[in-house]
Amino acid sequence: MDLLKKYFEEMKFKNIETYIASGNIIFECDLKNEQIIENRIENHLLKSLGYIVDAFVRTISQVKNIAEYKPFNELELSSAKALNVAFLKEPLVEEQKNKLESLQSEIDFFHANGKEVYWLCKKKQSESLFSNSVFEKSLKTKATFRGINTVHKLASKYSIL
Repeated sequence: MDLLKKYFEEMKFKNIETYIASGNIIFECDLKNEQIIENRIENHLLKSLGYIVDAFVRTISQVKNIAEYKPFNELELSSAKALNVAFLKEPLVEEQKNKLESLQSEIDFFHANGKEVYWLCKKKQSESLFSNSVFEKSLKTKATFRGINTVHKLASKYSIL
């Protein structure tokens, strides 16, 4: 994470912080367009590391909205072992939504909302056949998953819930 922070400093971002060792970087920059920021990060990391790293940028207010969003009702949540959020670059198109629906099982449920997909797992994730790899291959898109607790902690640390 220290090396990752160094790369962000090289890009002249400000107030850079890392949050848990999973690639969460909090920073400030003058750019407003998320796609431009993602491209800048990806290009710099490719040049620095020699391999492709996908970046998924969200503002503090977007993280707050993601944390507050209720994709499932209380009964569904109470019977779940895990709730995760997939961060995408673009919202799913209809064909991808249909494919996502086909990935649902007795223990895995999904809900797409904007550039996020919520995954509710009724058993331990290790008991599920679903994974980030299955998601990316099936929907032909890149994603990064975070547990809802991490999203809540980020939202509460950097904004007022």
